[in-house]
Amino acid sequence: MLACAFGDKIICMLQTVVEARSSENAAFREKILAAYRFMLLARLLDEKFAALYRAGKIHGGVFLGRGQEALSASVGVSLKKGDVFAPLIRDAAGRLAFGETILDAARTYMGSALGPMRGRDGNVHRGKPQEGLLPMISHLGAMISVVNGILFARKLQKKFGTVGAACIGDGATSTGAFHESLNQAAVEKLPLILIVADNQYAYSTPTSRQFACDSLADRAAGYGVEVQTVDGTDLSACLKIVSEAVSRARNGGGPQLIVANLLRLCGHGEHDPSDYIDAKLKNSPLGRDCMKVAEEFLLRQKFTDATQLANLRNEIIHEIEEAVAQVQREPAPDPFAEEWRAIASEHLSEGGEQ
Repeated sequence: MLACAFGDKIICMLQTVVEARSSENAAFREKILAAYRFMLLARLLDEKFAALYRAGKIHGGVFLGRGQEALSASVGVSLKKGDVFAPLIRDAAGRLAFGETILDAARTYMGSALGPMRGRDGNVHRGKPQEGLLPMISHLGAMISVVNGILFARKLQKKFGTVGAACIGDGATSTGAFHESLNQAAVEKLPLILIVADNQYAYSTPTSRQFACDSLADRAAGYGVEVQTVDGTDLSACLKIVSEAVSRARNGGGPQLIVANLLRLCGHGEHDPSDYIDAKLKNSPLGRDCMKVAEEFLLRQKFTDATQLANLRNEIIHEIEEAVAQVQREPAPDPFAEEWRAIASEHLSEGGEQ
């Protein structure tokens, strides 16, 4: 009787462990498939914008996220409603994962009066502050202090449970804004997740000419900030590191620094031939295409198959073409019909009449 009862208890414990692991695996499968979809959507949308740029249909620059989609998507899917996100020029995947629509992106790039910026600002400055998606001021560290300000205001109001994520490149770590903001976040124990995409070049300046430390992760110690490094070409690794950092920050762990090692697989913008990028880097593990790495992982884990991937690609291409066709029919802003003001026209402000 005792042996039987004890045996039944062991069996129940084993079943519980198996069920828990099965549930975790199912949740991870769902999350990584969602992240991959945003990666692919961002890659194909970027390619469409590049084609429109070459056709002279986009005013301003086009900055692709090729090679950084795994990191960016991981940030977007790890955040939730109520959080704050300050993306950069290569964060299309993160923007989309955080809630930006294809239409909003297309309208901004193509200057539609119906877009979030109403055709009045550069395409990389788009955002919806009331929904936590911050329009970029500058990619050189300036957005960290903006996220800090929001988080500090919530702290004073005793509003807890949300986090703020700010993305920067390796070049931004050489600016005063980076150091001052990271120090403030550490002192005030703000739930900031600071993600550094170390893509080896600040425009055309290699990291060897930017900093003398072995890794940008070394800078965290000076501020008492927890830091993690990750292979930015590996979606699975990025999801794990980013989601854990978000969880720590959300639960009172203070600011988190993540340094992702990768390579920008394109020029600084579509105007840049990027012939300064060292061929050795392109042929190194840093030069792996995160899209290919993610697809190989999904197939190896049997999370999907080649047919499903092909169908997903075709579905996304159709969505993008429909959105672009719609935006091409929409009106451009009319400067003679605008009610210009020194700060902002009321109907263009969030909360104003649309």
